[in-house]
Order: sequence, then structure tokens, then C-alpha cells
Amino acid sequence: MTDDLSRLDATDQAALVRRGEVSPSELVEAAIARIEAVNPQLNAVITPLYEGARAQAASASLPDGPFRGVPFLLKDLSAHSAGDPFHEGMAFLKDRSWSESGDTALAARFRAAGLVVVGKANTSELGILPTTEPAAYGPTRNPWDPTRSTGGSSGGSAAAVAAGLVPIAHANDGGGSIRIPASECGLVGLKPTRGRVSSGPEFGDVMGGLTCELVVSRSVRDTATALDAVHGMEPGDPFTAPDPLRPFLDEVGAKVGALRIGVLTASPGGAVAVHPDCVAATEAAARLLESLGHQVEVSHPKALDHPDYTGHFITNWAAGSAWSLDYWSRRTGVEIGPDDVEPLTWALADLGRSSTAAEWLGAREWLQVSSREVAAWWTEGHDLLLTPTIAEPPPVLGSFDSPPDNPLHGLFRAAEVVPFTPPFNVTGQPAISLPLHWNADGLPIGVQLVAAFGREDVLLRVAAQLEVAQPWADRRPPIHA
Repeated sequence: MTDDLSRLDATDQAALVRRGEVSPSELVEAAIARIEAVNPQLNAVITPLYEGARAQAASASLPDGPFRGVPFLLKDLSAHSAGDPFHEGMAFLKDRSWSESGDTALAARFRAAGLVVVGKANTSELGILPTTEPAAYGPTRNPWDPTRSTGGSSGGSAAAVAAGLVPIAHANDGGGSIRIPASECGLVGLKPTRGRVSSGPEFGDVMGGLTCELVVSRSVRDTATALDAVHGMEPGDPFTAPDPLRPFLDEVGAKVGALRIGVLTASPGGAVAVHPDCVAATEAAARLLESLGHQVEVSHPKALDHPDYTGHFITNWAAGSAWSLDYWSRRTGVEIGPDDVEPLTWALADLGRSSTAAEWLGAREWLQVSSREVAAWWTEGHDLLLTPTIAEPPPVLGSFDSPPDNPLHGLFRAAEVVPFTPPFNVTGQPAISLPLHWNADGLPIGVQLVAAFGREDVLLRVAAQLEVAQPWADRRPPIHA
């Protein structure tokens, strides 16, 4: 049963429960067995929560949601669960055995959907890097090639789903951290519209609205169902996304009209080189979309090419890193110093502290004006933008390491790898990475589709159309449960 279940997505596992063919407890026990057998090769699950999961699965009060009984991982960043360890990739919190007393709004919605949390997934320290190699827990290894990165910062979740440990897992995205691991592990990764999923009750927006929450999954329908389960504002949220016209799951398999799709294969502004494998993946996706009746042309929002874009983004991100250290100093009552965090984390926070409040507000203003210019491209008759998700195949583990004498190396390395994802954290638009290509080395290469603000419906319709046209469900990495 364990082997058979590892091949099913969350929708199919939940259907087995509804039909009475398996119980939630059987699903959970099978997932625990898979984690114990395979996780030592991957280091994806850092905190087992087996006893709580067993109790939840056996409870008569297990919610009758769309994923009732399906085993699930929470990424150990942002979304915490009552009574469970919560370390955000930090040895500082791990050494203090930090835990939280309550669920976030998102964790509570995951539970209401019937998902059973069997563990916490690895993440980079404070989610800063697009790889998952925290000093606190060590690197998560890619099931397609264990010498390669899984991406980050949701790399633990992505490795676990790709290897069949669980069918779906929590992920969040402040510069690509849902889409990057999805690309590097061969999964579906949707970054929803800003405000679509609440950050409550503790936060209104995080990093000036850059970050958002959802999942990584194996199927478009699982992603759509998860979005249906968790979207919507909480009391006091500073903003919310436009309400969908119908359930997101209804978009999966719905008729897709002919769309106008722009293609960008060079990095915005030509700032970094794009690997031929990533260009090839995007061009192949463009041909596939054209074969499905869409109008595909070389076009993109020219505002993305502005040379100041990256600098203003880093000003905002660095300020957020400084805030994160201050936040945890307040929460723990211990002042965090340079020896308490990784060299990059301290250097980035230092950079954030060096900006004045006026400079930070100026960077935000610049990015907001640029966002209007970017968004205008969609109002001029375009429906989607197609790009590579990242600029190279999954990097080798260790290539983001930042030694004390060069603490910002990881940040500069990240800029080479992920030029395509951060702009849409700035604009707040929904974007999805799809596993449509594998290179000659057998490594997954994702492609990104970006829609107008609030238009996850368009993304999901087209993603489902591509999933049918070029299925990926039967692809399995060498390390698999």
C-alpha cells in the first residue's frame, strides 16, 4: 500500500478515504513509513510530528474537508502550528527549542481542509536564499540528483513531494520560494495574488507585501483545491485579492479560449545569462501553447528591464531581514548578534539597517510605480507572460555558501539564478511554475506563466490544459518512496 499511495496525488488519496477504501490513519501510517525510509537520503523533513498526526487522523472530529486524511507537511517558516517546534531555519531558535502556542490562520485552514500535519519541512534561514541549506539543519538534497539543490526556500517541502513522502506540502514565496523549488523538483508551484491568502493573525503583510502562501503539489487540481480551501481574508487584513467568480477547481478542465501570450527567454534587462536548457524549455512550452491554439509572440513588459529594479528590491528585502532579527529578539527576549545567524543573514540585515526610513519608503514607492508600468502590459491585450522559472538547471549544493569574508556571496549567486521570479512578488501578480521539461541530465526545468492581478483562474485553466497535453504525473525521480 505504501508504494501504491506514494504515486497518488492528494485528490486521489482523499477520494480513497471518501470511498472507505482506506482510513485517514492508514494514509498517515503509510506516509510515516515512507518518510522514515527515504528521508535520511534527502533531509527534507526536519521535525517529525507523528504522534500528533496519528491522534488527528484517528479522531472522530477530523474535518470533512476536500483533503480529509491526507498527510501533509508544514514548511518551518511563517505558518506555525499549535505546540509544535518553530525555528524558521535558525539555529538561534532551534537551540532554544522554540515553539508556538497557536495555529496561524493558514495552518488552521489547512487543518479545516482535512490535511493531517505529519512533520515540518526544511527551509533556508529566514527563507532568504533560493536553496535549502541552513546551518541549523543541513542541506536538503534533490531526489533527481542528491548533489543538487532543491531550490528554496521551500526546498524541504518540494523534495518531500517529489519523492512521494507526502502528496502535497505547504510553501511560501517572497521572491520565488514556491516557484523555484517547484522548478528544481519537477512540481506544480503557484504563487497566488497578493492578499489572496491571509498572513494573520500576527501579520498583515510581510516584507511590504512581497510574501504569499500556498503549496507545492504534483497536480494542477491539487493546487486549485488547496487554493479553494485557504483563500480569503481574515478580520483586520490590510488588503485582499478580488473574489474569484467560481471555485478555482472549476477552472481545471474548463474550456480555454485562444489567449495572447508573450514570451521572454532573456533575463530582464539582460542582467544575467540564461542557460540553454532553460531557454529550450521555454521555447518548447511556447510551441506547445501555439499548438493548442494560442497566439504566442516575443513580448514582455519593458518596465522589467529597468536597471534599478534589483537594487530597489534588495533595499526592501534587506529591511525585511533587519526587521526579522528585531522581531525574534523581541519574541525571545535575547538580542540576536552576528554569531547567532549565518553570515549572509547578518550582512543582509546590516544592509537593511544602513537604509533610512525615507530610503526604504522611496524604494517601495519606486517599485509601486514600476508595478503599474509592468501591469499595463496585461491591459494592452496580453493574457499571459511565459518565461523560464529560473535561469539555470538545479545548482550544485554548496554554491550559495557565504563565507565570513564574503558574506553577501549567496545573495549575488541568487541574483544569477532567479531573475524571473522576484518581479511578480513586487507586482503581486499570480505566477505558476510547471514541470514541462527535463534536460539531458534528467533534471527538471520548470517554466513560469504569469497572469494579471487576481487572475489565477486563467493560470489554472491553461496549466490544466498543458498538463493534459504533456502529462508529467508518471515521472519519478531516482530517489522515490
